[in-house]
Amino acid sequence: MADESAEGIQNGILGHLPPWPRKELNNSVIAMEQAYRQRKGLPLLTDADIECLKAGQPMPWEAGGAVSSAPAPAAPAPTTPPAAAVAPAAPVSALAAPGVGGNGNISEEVAKWVAQGKKWSKSAIAAEQARRNRKSLAALTEAEITALLGEPAAPAPAAAPAPVAGAVPVARPAAPVVTASAAASVARAGESTKYVGTPAVGTSKAAAAGGVAAVGPEDNEVNRARRRMVWASVGAFLTAWLVAFFRFFLPRTLFEPATSFKIGYPEEYGLGVDTKWQQKYRIWVDRTPDRMFVIYARCTHLGCTPDWKPSENKFKCPCHGSGYDSEGINFEGPAPRPMDRAHVEKAPDGQILVDVSKLYQWPKGQPSQFNDDGSFLSV
Repeated sequence: MADESAEGIQNGILGHLPPWPRKELNNSVIAMEQAYRQRKGLPLLTDADIECLKAGQPMPWEAGGAVSSAPAPAAPAPTTPPAAAVAPAAPVSALAAPGVGGNGNISEEVAKWVAQGKKWSKSAIAAEQARRNRKSLAALTEAEITALLGEPAAPAPAAAPAPVAGAVPVARPAAPVVTASAAASVARAGESTKYVGTPAVGTSKAAAAGGVAAVGPEDNEVNRARRRMVWASVGAFLTAWLVAFFRFFLPRTLFEPATSFKIGYPEEYGLGVDTKWQQKYRIWVDRTPDRMFVIYARCTHLGCTPDWKPSENKFKCPCHGSGYDSEGINFEGPAPRPMDRAHVEKAPDGQILVDVSKLYQWPKGQPSQFNDDGSFLSV
């Protein structure tokens, strides 16, 4: 870190910047350095310094990695021809009050504060500016801010002498030109007084307070299309969650297969058990020499689906071993009664119409329903 004494300030202050040689620095590092210099009351980096730091080059007051200590050469005093006649300066009628800037007088309230002898900080001035903004009062002027900070007042420009007839024009030095770096320093000072404290490093306010331009994305058609896409995605996401939220309160419906259906004509079935409708409707079509009926494929023990064993001419439940003959009558295992039979009838087109919502049973110790009308078809 470079020296921060009076001599170091005159020659240039590195502050927290790394000494030369160094790599290119980004805007965040430069803004952090500017904020540090503001807190410490050090000279701010000029635009030329910032450009050199971004490009990884030595700053104008650096030479080979060391701070230059050679004082700047004094400007030569302008020479006046011997015959030149200089008009006398106009007398000054009154002097500016202490702490009053060159752009106006201070108010009575601010004059009272200045008379108390208390030196204000930039944070206190920023707080006062915010209070005046909330109360819709007039903001502090530059002269009042200078007086409260206790800084020396800027001297008023001297009036130009009136030309004298017959006098030889005198060569005068050119008026000082306000460079871009000086304007940037003024802009930085004005920007920093808008905040209480130092803006966070890395934010756009910190970059502006440090004199670094904070430029956002260009407002072109591509960026506008990207923003529209992002907002459309957010809207679609929120809409989907809203639909899911309302769907939660709607009843769930369980769609089951139809209970009434046709299974073809009686001539399509031969004697014995036909299992082609077991997977779709959970039934077996059983035909004997004198009748045709439909067995509902559900074990009367615990509701499992038995298997038809053609080699053994019986239905066998794979769960607990219940056995039924070819007509669904139980004869072994824990099944308490025969399997149920579905309602059958002939449709107007001659096909067999089955309705499994109406079942015929043979409860244990009770009369059988297997001979009721609708429990079979005569063939």
